[in-house]
Amino acid sequence: MKIPKGDLQLKVGMYYSNRDVRVEEMQRPGIGPGELLVKVIASGICGSDVLEWYRINRVPLVLGHEISGEIADSGYGVKGFKAGDRVCAAHHVPCGRCHYCINGHHTVCDTLFKTNFDPGGFSEYVRLPSINVERGTFIIPPDVGFEEATFVEPLACVWRAHRFSGNPAGRTVMVMGCGVAGLLHIQVARLLGAGRIIATDINEFRLEKARQFGADIALSGNEDIPGLLRSVNDGYLADMIILCTGATQAVNQAIKSIDRGGTILFFAVTDRDCVIPLHFNEIFWRTEVTFTSSYAGSQEDYARAMELIHLKKICVGGMITHRFGLDEIGDAFRVVSEAKDSLKVIIKPH
Repeated sequence: MKIPKGDLQLKVGMYYSNRDVRVEEMQRPGIGPGELLVKVIASGICGSDVLEWYRINRVPLVLGHEISGEIADSGYGVKGFKAGDRVCAAHHVPCGRCHYCINGHHTVCDTLFKTNFDPGGFSEYVRLPSINVERGTFIIPPDVGFEEATFVEPLACVWRAHRFSGNPAGRTVMVMGCGVAGLLHIQVARLLGAGRIIATDINEFRLEKARQFGADIALSGNEDIPGLLRSVNDGYLADMIILCTGATQAVNQAIKSIDRGGTILFFAVTDRDCVIPLHFNEIFWRTEVTFTSSYAGSQEDYARAMELIHLKKICVGGMITHRFGLDEIGDAFRVVSEAKDSLKVIIKPH
């Protein structure tokens, strides 16, 4: 039975600021041809969800894009999915036909920035538009739990970044910032054969997690990173640096810590007005250093991420430190914003 819009209410976590996330009610969205209504079972809070300067001019918002759940209803013409199927989904999807998509840059496609869930993952139910159903919805294998499936989106982003930044096999990789993204980068670098993995952070809890998830060496970001790097890396700097923090201190450390022929991957967002001055000749002349970036994940990356989780080649469950009901979402955002002894925080709407 199709559920028309407005017949039922649903609870959502409405974002006003990092310190003001309220439980409110709104109309449950109805679904049209080609669309799905998904009952959200688990939804992860991403670091970008607490990027307040990016959100504050568009509030109130229902955020949440790392979702997994069960299909509650399907619209006319939907193929490949049915009520009861366990799924996760991409909130942004590309058109697959434009200049950017044809050239392999699906995640900078104009269509991608116009697509989203309705209303958002911090909700009891979400509507998936037809393009999201066609290009960004994935069946969860029976042996993958709902909480594990919330990692498909962040792992897809990480996998794409490695595809874009080059093969780390045999190289010294330094991951700066050991939140969830950093720990996923450490695991993917290890999977792809990195020779030595060094992690940095200013939080000892996260440095210990970096060691647990595969870093050979963990260094405090408050120390002389280039000097320490040479002391633990046979006199060399890093061949590849993955910046998973936007802290200005870390960005400057990365620039001073990359070796000749190396690559710096910018994976995190800085403050809105951050400007980093560069001594151009010192950095680029006779160094063959590459600066690169990556954003989001494509359909291919989502599929690969699901496979890696399914095959247990990447460990994700051990990153979950907190679980909250939807009624506790304000507390959940506080935990993520404080960034103390937390990694992945999961919202359970039901």
